[in-house]
Formats: sequence, structure tokens, C-alpha cells
Amino acid sequence: MNLHRGISMSMTKADIVERIYKEAGFSKKEAAELVDLVFKVIKDTLAKGEKVKISGFGNFSIRDKATRVGRNPQTGTAMNISARRVLTFKPSQILKEDITDRYSHRLDENGNEDNSQPAKDIKPRALSSFLNNTDDTVYDDSDDSDDE
Repeated sequence: MNLHRGISMSMTKADIVERIYKEAGFSKKEAAELVDLVFKVIKDTLAKGEKVKISGFGNFSIRDKATRVGRNPQTGTAMNISARRVLTFKPSQILKEDITDRYSHRLDENGNEDNSQPAKDIKPRALSSFLNNTDDTVYDDSDDSDDE
């Protein structure tokens, strides 16, 4: 994972390839080809307008947004925001709970995070749901992202 001043910033495609190489026993070339193929399948499916549902992880989908009136943040002047197509990701309830369970103990009563405390070492349910191909996932279909 990329580090910036000792703080983990984000996982890259190369990091994913490295993890697959180390944990699954593929060669680096095979791991890179596998990651590329998975991303290609997801992109091709979305390009056809179809939803991608990954059990225990979440849904990727394309959504059309209508033209709407917005405001220029610098001037406050009303302006039309053109219709567009956006990519959305909705995490599964299991994934949300896995993340919350690992990190919620680091928050104080004011919502401030203490990064000095390590994440809890729990077995992620999202991973076992995916590996067992069970679809006990509850998806939150509410849409609170209308101002994207």
C-alpha cells in the first residue's frame, strides 16, 4: 500500500496484484492478468448498462441524472447542470458492518478518531459471504447522493 509520511493513503492496482501474488500463489504475471480480467469484466458489464452485484461486497451501477439547477459556489449564481450518467457504488450491509466493527472502538464520544489504536482483528463476514457464494447480503437501496 502507498505510504505518505507513514500513513496509509490508498491501495493501488499494483498493491492488489502483489496481495494476490503473495496470498493466492499465482505468479506476478498471472496475478496481474487476473486483476486486469476482473476489472475488464466489471467495466464491460457496466458499459452495457448492467448492474454488477458482488455478494457480501456491494453493487456497482450506472445511473442517469436529469438536468437540474445548481449554484456556482463562488458567485451563488443559478446555473443549469447538464444531464449526465454517473457510476455509483453501494456497499452491502455486511461490508459496512465489517468496516464499522473493525474501527468503531477508535472513536470517542465526539466522533474523533484515535488512529494510534489498531483495528480489531476480526474475521470479515463480507469475505466469507463472497467465498461461500452466499447472498445473505442486505443492500441499502436508499439514494442520498443526489447532489453528485
